[in-house]
Amino acid sequence: MTIDRRPTLSPAHPASASGNQNLGDLPVWKLDDLYPGQTSSEFLGAVQKAGSDALAFETKWKGKLSIALETVGENSLAQALREMDALEDLLGRIASYAGLTYYSDMTNPANGKFFGDIQAKLTDMSARLLFFPLELNRLSNDAVDAAMDRDPALAHFRPWIVDLRKDKPFQLDDRIEQLFLEKSQTGAAAFNRLFDETLASLRFKIGDEEMPLEPTLTMLQDADPAKRKLAAEALSKTFKDNIRVFTLVTNTLAKDKDISDRWRGFEDIADSRHLANRVEREVVDALAEAVREAYPRLSHRYYKMKAKWLGMDQMNFWDRNAPLAETPDRLISWDEAKDMVLSAYGGFAPEMAEIAGRFFDGGWIDAPARPGKAPGAFAHPTVPSAHPYVLVNYLGKPRDVMTLAHELGHGVHQVLAGGQGAMMCQTPLTLAETASVFGEMLTFRALLDKTTDSKERKAMLAQKVEDMINTVVRQIAFYQFERKIHTARKEGELTAEKIGELWLSVQEESLGPAIKISEGYETWWAYIPHFIHSPFYVYAYAFGDCLVNSLYAVYQNADQGFQDKYFELLKAGGTKHHSELLAPFGLDATDPSFWAKGLSMIEGLIDELEALDKAA
Repeated sequence: MTIDRRPTLSPAHPASASGNQNLGDLPVWKLDDLYPGQTSSEFLGAVQKAGSDALAFETKWKGKLSIALETVGENSLAQALREMDALEDLLGRIASYAGLTYYSDMTNPANGKFFGDIQAKLTDMSARLLFFPLELNRLSNDAVDAAMDRDPALAHFRPWIVDLRKDKPFQLDDRIEQLFLEKSQTGAAAFNRLFDETLASLRFKIGDEEMPLEPTLTMLQDADPAKRKLAAEALSKTFKDNIRVFTLVTNTLAKDKDISDRWRGFEDIADSRHLANRVEREVVDALAEAVREAYPRLSHRYYKMKAKWLGMDQMNFWDRNAPLAETPDRLISWDEAKDMVLSAYGGFAPEMAEIAGRFFDGGWIDAPARPGKAPGAFAHPTVPSAHPYVLVNYLGKPRDVMTLAHELGHGVHQVLAGGQGAMMCQTPLTLAETASVFGEMLTFRALLDKTTDSKERKAMLAQKVEDMINTVVRQIAFYQFERKIHTARKEGELTAEKIGELWLSVQEESLGPAIKISEGYETWWAYIPHFIHSPFYVYAYAFGDCLVNSLYAVYQNADQGFQDKYFELLKAGGTKHHSELLAPFGLDATDPSFWAKGLSMIEGLIDELEALDKAA
């Protein structure tokens, strides 16, 4: 199951589950909607049933799909796919419960053991099911197409089958595939867990106080420059003290990916991600190039303006997300944040607000920051038979409201796509970011429209520009960094110093001359979870932001019918290619001008800020 991990831009400070006097009661999710407990009869029974069902499925169908292809009804390929869909739902529900329990407190050894044990059992079950896609892909395409034309029940799964064929050129012998799968739990999965637990256990000393990652990162947004500097120094010191672990994890996973790519025959280091995202390499290359060409017009230009606003010739790297003097310093309570997001969603479509409201009313959100809790934010779709869950670390800052809007956009998307079933509901990462960024944009525009004070408007616009730079420019810089790391790793193991050099090279290029890169920043690659959990994931954020900018422009100029087309896009899940989904809106991601349109919206907001600045 995919867990979307929001870029760590505005982490939250510690708060108890009951909240504090400024934020109100912060909700904690209710995982008993999945299972009552780790030792409950419901959960243990589900694990036992999953194991027996996986064995029964293997016994019934392995080596028999060619016969099933010629059959209609009980022993048909359509029936096999229905049974596989049900199994995927059951396995996904178990995995979701174990994963969300673990992410609630990653430093609890009992949670780690529970997660590891369940992962091992699920891997064993998945190994029994691995034959199915491999054997199906060995059937003649013409024969399968003819069967789908003949049998409507099989035709229902056409999008999944057509999608599966794209993996065929990179498919290995069954025994090798099984080895890769089973060894993953002692390879990549183990190093992912090492990264997570190491990061969750880190403490950063500021004065006499030792703090976890979240509140330390939050201090980078403090209005006091001295506090921002102290936080940056603490982060740099602790990252440096632990850099050997992060270097080992990075080297190991890069090599692991290189081995897998070589065996499967991928030409480019990012091709496996492009395949998973069902997006063409040329489209991603065009996006990356368009953003890099726009660095001077976007980040370089904006940070030069911000340095002037802060009274500096150059900002220190820790000043990048500092608040402007015009930024209101009051905290936004949880109830206020809820009203802001639901009001914005409702202004677009009542159905969107109704679905998002379920997350608040049903205990589907975990909001307070706690020691050991996963950093940042994410939305986890679980499975169609259940409902999604959202994790945020709520601070009460405007950025946290935007993060909430972002994750609820994912949540709405996941609810709507659930109708496609477990095998076809998951959307490629590029399009998965569409609903989240669109939800953010709706919320921002709704709040901006209510703002009449020019100083407050300037602060809101500046914050939005910074968020867009973080989502587009910063993520493409991350993508370029990953490309450099994985390319260099082919020549041998990388030292921490070499990784730091590569990190600084892309940061200096993307941030521009208005940001002073000083000693200590060379280790800040270490805490980015995307590099570890999902190599090359990051370009999906830039893809989604630029796409939504173009999509929102269509919405602003649409007379009617936009909402219906938008909901059809979300309901499609993983059943359609991005070209099919964007066509009703007159958009084409293969057109080079598409990305220019998306980037022009960011440039337009910077123009507005410049005009406000001159008028002041």
